[in-house]
Amino acid sequence: MTAQTSPNPPSVPPAAPPATPAPAEVAANPRAVPRRRLIAVAALVAAAGIASATWWVDDGRFQASTDDAYVGGNIVQVTSLVPGTVVSIAADDTQRVTQGGQLIGLDPTDSEVALQQAAAQLAETVRQVRTLYANNGTLQADIAQRVANMENARDDLRRRMSVDGTGAVSKEDVDHAQSTLKAAQSALRAAQERLVSNQALTDHSTVAAHPEVMKAAALYRAAYLTHARSTLPAPVTGFVARRAVQVGQRVAPGEPLMGVVPLNQIWVDANFKENQMADMRVGQPVTLYSDFYGSHVQYSGKVAGFSAGTGAAFSVLPAQNATGNWIKVVQRLPVRIALDPAELAAHPLRLGLSMRATVDVHDHGGASLGKLPTVTPLSTDVYAAVGRDADASIARIIAANL
Repeated sequence: MTAQTSPNPPSVPPAAPPATPAPAEVAANPRAVPRRRLIAVAALVAAAGIASATWWVDDGRFQASTDDAYVGGNIVQVTSLVPGTVVSIAADDTQRVTQGGQLIGLDPTDSEVALQQAAAQLAETVRQVRTLYANNGTLQADIAQRVANMENARDDLRRRMSVDGTGAVSKEDVDHAQSTLKAAQSALRAAQERLVSNQALTDHSTVAAHPEVMKAAALYRAAYLTHARSTLPAPVTGFVARRAVQVGQRVAPGEPLMGVVPLNQIWVDANFKENQMADMRVGQPVTLYSDFYGSHVQYSGKVAGFSAGTGAAFSVLPAQNATGNWIKVVQRLPVRIALDPAELAAHPLRLGLSMRATVDVHDHGGASLGKLPTVTPLSTDVYAAVGRDADASIARIIAANL
């Protein structure tokens, strides 16, 4: 007998919602915590990437940095202008010297003798020239006497000629009077020529400005300078370096004896890669840090100029790029960076120290390579005082012999 199927099957009750796993179950699931950590790390990475991109767009792409930078400066060489034997050295390496202070002394014996001879020659020349000016008055007085003699001779001849033929005077007296007149006229002309000749040596001049006196003064000036140069002064204020001279050494003109480094006139030579130079201009601000002081001391500088060539172009052995085994190398171009004198005074630097430099290339309005500003040349006036002293000594000698 076949069983009958019910037309209305029994309904299935709805499934209940999954229950929230208990904390113990979550802790037991090894995938739940790493997933949350990965999400947190991804969020942090995304935030850092966004911040980095924002910094790069706003500021980073306008920064050119290099740690291939070093402090540069002038090493002022001290050399002798005259030959001599070193008798004293007043400064040694690492010592600070002031501009004009004595550094080295040479034996002054020979130069003193030459100076005394030149002074005597100048005094003698002044007295000789004084004689020339005094002779003008003497020659003028002589001319006046010659004129009077000629007039007397002419009167004598006139009187004799007036009675000639009367027997009062002889022919011999008349001839003698004529000869006397001619002699007086010749003596007058000779005196006038002597005056003209003497005036040619003194016209349009004074004793001090006379050529002979000026020549003797020039010889004295040369002797004075030679004597003064037996003492070698410091050309600038700075620190002594590379002393190579010793007491008793015979030195020749132009021989380097020591160097003076003015640490208040230093700069930084930063070597940037060539692909960093497109937007770099003179006058752009530079932030610098020295390995000597660390990151807590910051220097503010400005781009002062660019080298005319890369370091490879000016090397002792430049690369031969035309050879067959050529390998492309990114070149570096030296950039001169000027430092703030006040910051240098607060934190002095030394030549050759390592620096880190970052140039802000936002402003492109500065000068390019072809329009660099004029640089004020370095100078010293320690030798000018010697020339002024020589002129004052010459004036005293001339005044004493006038």
